[in-house]
Amino acid sequence: MKSFGALLVLVAMASAAPQFQYQQPQYQGQQIPILRQTQEVNFDGTYQYSYETGNGIAAQEQGYLKNAGVKDAEAQVAQGSYSYTSPEGIPIAVSYIADENGFRAEGAHLPTPPPIPEAIARALQYIQSRPQQPLSEVRSQRNALYRSRQRTL
Repeated sequence: MKSFGALLVLVAMASAAPQFQYQQPQYQGQQIPILRQTQEVNFDGTYQYSYETGNGIAAQEQGYLKNAGVKDAEAQVAQGSYSYTSPEGIPIAVSYIADENGFRAEGAHLPTPPPIPEAIARALQYIQSRPQQPLSEVRSQRNALYRSRQRTL
C-alpha cells in the first residue's frame, strides 16, 4: 500500500512539473532600431505622436476632438504623414487627414482619377442651373403622370 501511495505521489509530481520551457523568440533578419519616438495624449482629447526608424520609416500624427460634447456633431480629427522606401527603392511619402468627411490621403505615388468627360460635365452644369422644385411639387407631378398612364391601360 505504501508503494502504491509513493507511486501515486511520484505520478502527481511528474504531471505537475512544467511541460513547456519558454524560449526567447528568434527573429530572422536584422533588428531595426528606433531612432526617435514621441507620444503625448492629453485629457482634452488631443494627442500627437511621431517616430523614425533606422531603415528610413517615419510617421507623425496629431489629432483632436472636434465639437466636443455636441451630440451628432462630435468628430475625431487626425492629420499626419508617413514615409518609407518601397521594395523597388522608390521613396513613398503620404500625408493625410481623417475627419467627419472621411479619410483623404495625398501622395505622388497615388493614382489620380481620370478627368470627367465633357458631356457629363455639361450635364452636371445643366442640372445645377435648373431651379430646384419643392418635393411636394415633384410628387404631385409624378402622381399625375402615374394616374394618366393608369387610365390608358
